[in-house]
Amino acid sequence: MYVRRDLEERFLRVSEHYGIAALVGPRQSGKTTMLKNLMKGMDASYVLFDDPDARAIFEEDVKKFRTQYMEGHELTVLDEVQYCKDAGSKLKYLADTGSKIWMTSSSEVLLGKEALSYLVGRVAILRLYPFSINEFLRAKGQKVLNPQILRRHVWEHMSYGGFPGVVLTDSVEMKRTVLANLQETMLIKDVSRTFSIDNMGALERLTRYLALNAGAIISYSKLSDDLKISFQTLKKYLDALVKSYIIVDVPPFFSNRSREISKQPKMYFLDTGLRNATVGRYPLEPEGRLFENYVLSELVKMGFEPRYWRTKSKAEVDFVVEKEGEIVPVEVKINADLSRIERGLRSFIEKYEPERALVVSYKGDKGIVDMNGTELVFTDILGLWDMLGDM
Repeated sequence: MYVRRDLEERFLRVSEHYGIAALVGPRQSGKTTMLKNLMKGMDASYVLFDDPDARAIFEEDVKKFRTQYMEGHELTVLDEVQYCKDAGSKLKYLADTGSKIWMTSSSEVLLGKEALSYLVGRVAILRLYPFSINEFLRAKGQKVLNPQILRRHVWEHMSYGGFPGVVLTDSVEMKRTVLANLQETMLIKDVSRTFSIDNMGALERLTRYLALNAGAIISYSKLSDDLKISFQTLKKYLDALVKSYIIVDVPPFFSNRSREISKQPKMYFLDTGLRNATVGRYPLEPEGRLFENYVLSELVKMGFEPRYWRTKSKAEVDFVVEKEGEIVPVEVKINADLSRIERGLRSFIEKYEPERALVVSYKGDKGIVDMNGTELVFTDILGLWDMLGDM
């Protein structure tokens, strides 16, 4: 069963203007499936760089690679390019010969300065994540919703995540098996192999620590001491987890963006199902920190780079996003109450006077409250998409 992805039209539109269109995102998020569906009816070739023969020819003689795999085709799909050495210069050569290329990568390593320096003006980069709530509902064939039906689907989406192979499996046991296998594969192939990490035990301990503390402010020195690894090793491992689309790094919000660099971030999982698999527990009822992680994941799928806000007096707002120059605070609640506005959100509104602020809840009140000229909207996850998801 193929589920249409929201990114399809944009990908096709953008790829018309560039020699290379790169689709990046987590392993098994549907990149290959989407491209194979889009290439139907085209004269296209497909090359998977997990194949050592194809990879060896590409790395040793890109001209022979072009002759073997690309000549005579209007389009070539290069899958999992991150496994190839010195890909940037070779892709530049292929693009400059007039070849039309779609490619995928399960790691941000492809987007490093060394590779991108060769591809300026030649490549368009788009990210495909696991199913959003809208794609999840499409996969389930759900067309009519009421609050109870939506909560049931949000619970499943939050518990088991949005990886297509998980969503399209009905068996709970199989969902958990797929997630466990995916978690192990991503750590071994996308993190340890791509970033040359040998100490798998330390990597696994770090990933579990982050899963248990998703949404907490990270102290690098404390984490280094707790896991008994050096500060430099910790930073390398965290960078690898972020660039492999397992973890999302959320910095603090300041009106002066340069101040965010040295401050402690929060860490979340990109996919809450993968987070639960890492912990080894799937809650029967939504939990506050898990739902917060879920909303973060949906904001990332909208294309935002969320930040969090916290004052010295510990007034907090879960997320702050910027859209077309507008600053929008987003507070996350399991059960919303129109008569109760958290101190942190009040403080943010008083300081920054945003045009609107959002309270996103799993259940509870919906409506709009005026607060000192700010439109405070109480909504659910679909309402969040309606208001912010048209980037």
